Amino acid sequence: MLKKSIFVLAAWLTVNLACAAGLDSISGADAGAGVREALAKGSEYAVASLGKDNGFMGNAKVKIPLPGFLQKAEKGLRMFGMGKQADQLVETMNHAAEQAVAEAKPILVDAVRKMSLQDAKAILTGGEDGVTQYFRRTSSEALTQKFAPIVKAATGRLQLAEKYNQFAGKAAGAGLIDQKDADLDAYVTQKAVDGLFLMIAEEEKRLRSNPLEAGSSLLKKVFGAL
Repeated sequence: MLKKSIFVLAAWLTVNLACAAGLDSISGADAGAGVREALAKGSEYAVASLGKDNGFMGNAKVKIPLPGFLQKAEKGLRMFGMGKQADQLVETMNHAAEQAVAEAKPILVDAVRKMSLQDAKAILTGGEDGVTQYFRRTSSEALTQKFAPIVKAATGRLQLAEKYNQFAGKAAGAGLIDQKDADLDAYVTQKAVDGLFLMIAEEEKRLRSNPLEAGSSLLKKVFGAL
């Protein structure tokens, strides 16, 4: 058992030393430029994928479902002839998220512009989701503020949203659901932000797993050294 542990530790050190050696051969300017390109690539992919008609509705990974307690009640709603309202609510939530994400690009571009060399090093050496975590850390608050009024305007056109908030507020007060799900706009806004980061993570994973097909000599050079 001890021999096995020593072997695993040695292998881990070998891999990390190799990565460090590979990165040391790359200039700071190239590393920074490569990470900026990766950030831009991830953000463009996410916005293009989701910020369009059926971007959320047509993607099972990010499609926004009815909040938990309504999912449980959905069969009952349909039995009482309220299936149309349930479907309409789901469509409205997802289309609202699509409209919101379409406006995300300036915020993500600003995050890319503000990235420091220290940030770039942390992204390169911080694990498989360094790009995604950088955007989460630097953009979550701004994206939430940007998305919230867009979502509110979209759900406001559906009177069912107001009824949902009234009902859910009482349910939250009684401890039947989480407070964060008691406001439809807040629920959709958070799901929109989460979906955006999920797609950024998907693109980052693809880039890191196969840098030779990244489509850019700089990306191949920087991420191929990891």
